[in-house]
Amino acid sequence: MDLTLDDEQQALQKTVRDWVDRVVAPAALEADRNEKLPDAALAGLRDLGLTGLTIPEEYEGGAADPLSYVLTVEELGRGDANVRSILSVHLGLVAGPIIRWGTEGQKRQWLPRMASGEVLGCFGLTEPDAGSDPASLRSTAEKLPNGGYRISGQKIFITNGTIAGLALVMARTGGAGARGVSAFLVPTDAPGFSARKIKGKLGLRSCDTAELFLDGVEVGPEALLGEQEGIGIKAALGALDDGRMSMAASCTGLCQAALDTMISYTAQRSQFGKAIASYQLVQEMIADTSVETDCARLLAWRTADLKRRGEPYSLAASKAKYYASEAAVRAANNCLQAHGGYGYIDEYPPGKLLRDARVTTLYEGTSQIQKLLIGRHLTGISAF
Repeated sequence: MDLTLDDEQQALQKTVRDWVDRVVAPAALEADRNEKLPDAALAGLRDLGLTGLTIPEEYEGGAADPLSYVLTVEELGRGDANVRSILSVHLGLVAGPIIRWGTEGQKRQWLPRMASGEVLGCFGLTEPDAGSDPASLRSTAEKLPNGGYRISGQKIFITNGTIAGLALVMARTGGAGARGVSAFLVPTDAPGFSARKIKGKLGLRSCDTAELFLDGVEVGPEALLGEQEGIGIKAALGALDDGRMSMAASCTGLCQAALDTMISYTAQRSQFGKAIASYQLVQEMIADTSVETDCARLLAWRTADLKRRGEPYSLAASKAKYYASEAAVRAANNCLQAHGGYGYIDEYPPGKLLRDARVTTLYEGTSQIQKLLIGRHLTGISAF
């Protein structure tokens, strides 16, 4: 794996880093308290062209390579995981499947508007009774005489749910199991489509998270992704490989934020007449966090490199997501510990970092699911 960044990648990383330090990070704590994403962050994603970062040039996107995407997501995760979530769902979970599976007409219809940020995407897979087992989802898509579909069902924990213009919705068109599930491109302004924001979350409090309700939403035949029934789970799982790569990068950014915050605070805070950074056990927490941040970064970069070379990267994505998410929780916990009592109040960053880190071991596949996926890859035997 080549660890050298080219000039274009370095320039992108610096541009995003400078914007994050200037706009995103300073607003993060207040946005967390208000449970509202700052408008400046969303506008900046559009203005910097990040909403089209990985979309091909022929559809007015930036055609960035996977490592450039990972570098961008890490910087966003370092500044505020809530802002990162907008982009990774929009590009990785919605634009990605359209690029891979969509017809030319579907690409022309949606990708240019997604690239500009006119339309944001949300990913409608998880349901109240179908989380780790997506093939058991209950949403239905009834075939209509005109070739279209009537979609009914409920989705939950949907990032971008109330701000998206397009929902990639998985619904059942056939019998039980994965082969009976199809994917649909559903405009969120369609009659019968509604979204309700979820508040009171432990972390990612300013992230737009919603329940989706589809009450007999009618779409034409052109809404069926790839104009093929039965590919919904396959498309979703492919998207989740990219989502896990993105999660690893975001968690690396959170690790870096925890490390930077911990170093700065312990160098300034004095106890017993000297900086607490001079104490051995404090340095142990700093050292552990630094090593784990580097490990998480390398796992994310390896995943991006495999994708760039056109090689299978599902196993690498699971390993990266599993390790980086658990490392992020440890990093944020170390950061809070180093701050002592001040880490427990929201005037300081550690509490938000820990709350935002905690959910990363749950979504895009729990840590336990990642272990089972890794085990199945290595042994060829499924434990579920």
